[in-house]
Amino acid sequence: VPEDELPLKLPDMERFEPGDDPQGCLARAKHWRYFQKDGKWYARETNTMPQWAGSCWYYLRFIDSKNTELPLSPEADNDWMPVDLYVGGQEHAVLHLLYSRFWHKVLHEIGLTKSPEPFKKLVHQGMILGSDGEKMSKSRGNVVNPDDVVDIHGADALRMYEMFMGPLEATKPWQTDQVAGVVRFRDKVYSLATNPKIVESMPEDIEKAMHKTIKKVTGDIENMAFNTAISALMVFTNSLQSLVVNNNAEGLPREAIESLVLMVSPFAPHLGEECWKSLGHSESLAYHRWPKFDPALCEENTVTIGVQVNGKVRGELEISKDAAEDEAREAALKLPRIADFTAGKEVKKFIYRPGRIINIVIGK
Repeated sequence: VPEDELPLKLPDMERFEPGDDPQGCLARAKHWRYFQKDGKWYARETNTMPQWAGSCWYYLRFIDSKNTELPLSPEADNDWMPVDLYVGGQEHAVLHLLYSRFWHKVLHEIGLTKSPEPFKKLVHQGMILGSDGEKMSKSRGNVVNPDDVVDIHGADALRMYEMFMGPLEATKPWQTDQVAGVVRFRDKVYSLATNPKIVESMPEDIEKAMHKTIKKVTGDIENMAFNTAISALMVFTNSLQSLVVNNNAEGLPREAIESLVLMVSPFAPHLGEECWKSLGHSESLAYHRWPKFDPALCEENTVTIGVQVNGKVRGELEISKDAAEDEAREAALKLPRIADFTAGKEVKKFIYRPGRIINIVIGK
């Protein structure tokens, strides 16, 4: 097209929805598509827009999708934009993030949106590789079909394993045999929630463990550290499981079990709903508030400190973090390994730094 004929104006069309013709909707505007020049007929290129063009600004349309006058209203733009969090993979960074920013800046310049940037925060999720550590591809024969995992273990197990594999941003290899560990965890949670002996009372150690777990999982979810959140849930589940293994006469504490189910539900929603129903609730747990933790119950009353003999660490001692020196001295000298080093020798000096270390100085 000669420069003096630019811009090339598109035709007015009543129907511009996609059709069977791969050339796109413009191919239907035959009076516009075909033209003569210097006695020859030409056809304009009609397939000019990539298929992902709409995804470059879909987040704007979603917030005001029923607006028939504008792509979005100023009110919707003010209420919803910019997007709080964008999660995308490495390939997404080019094929979507780059172009969506370009489109957004153009729309911002013409006054359609007030925000100069479309997204407040960007998180890059790592790629899941094949079990051989290479990028999955049919040619390598290392592709794992998630449908196969779901058929064997269920969607919850697949979802939890993907999040448990490692940090969200890390690239990591798929290991099918490790899915079994997550399946065991899932089954333990279900077993606890369906245990017929649920009571209202709760042991002090379980109560503290519950509040520490709520604090840990809440913070990890906010930071998108899903792998460590699931790990904390596994530890707490084992603590509750010990009450069953040890034939606890009181039974399983309802508050602890319900808190566990609520915390598991974002990672395993089907499991969460099943367990919630088994605990006697008729309404979905989605309408229940997230469990809260008591900061006071998250404090550690004891600390583990190293015990040195003549400046070399010879053991460890778990003791109250504000224990007096006499209590610390007595406990340290009773440790079997420390007793071996101090037997028959004079303790010339006992150095105690509460919550940090003990150093016992002995004569030769």
